[in-house]
Amino acid sequence: MTQRIDAQMAFLMEAGRLSAVTRATRTVDGARFENSAEHSWHLALFALVLGEHAPEGVQTDRVIRMLLLHDLVEIDAGDVPVFGHVDAAATADAEDAAATRLFGLLPADQAASLRALWDEFEANETVDARFAKSLDRFQPPNMNLATEGGSWVDYAVTWPVFEAKIAPRISHGAPVLWDWLAPKVRGFLARLAG
Repeated sequence: MTQRIDAQMAFLMEAGRLSAVTRATRTVDGARFENSAEHSWHLALFALVLGEHAPEGVQTDRVIRMLLLHDLVEIDAGDVPVFGHVDAAATADAEDAAATRLFGLLPADQAASLRALWDEFEANETVDARFAKSLDRFQPPNMNLATEGGSWVDYAVTWPVFEAKIAPRISHGAPVLWDWLAPKVRGFLARLAG
């Protein structure tokens, strides 16, 4: 039992490093950039509160677990801003290696279970993963709306760019949320463009 708890605690202490990973999105008060631990917690809360708007068959408890795990790989791989320019293949490789290392800290049964949940999120093929991925794309625009444009200003985001990069992710797994968000963002970005 001692070895099991030792392994679990090693994972949990390593997971605490997620709070040191800075994201491109600002906190809701706009005072600073949020960190990935805050983002993961906020997304879990989004799933809990907005789960009633999920497509049929979504298991909110599974979505919450996915969202708590989804960005752990950023401890090693760093955050990749959605509007930044990155090498997607290199990022995927770095994140896969990070998942292997991080989940490998756990006892074998938990490592396999949590890694499978992370892999499911990444594959984006199940209704739970699609809803989780949609929330992952839904939260930052709401933060940007709350902070007078936030990272949209930093990356000079326009409606066509936003729609191309974000609409497919949100509408695929959470069409009700996309329908609610789209006019708000379109109107804001139009005002921002002046």
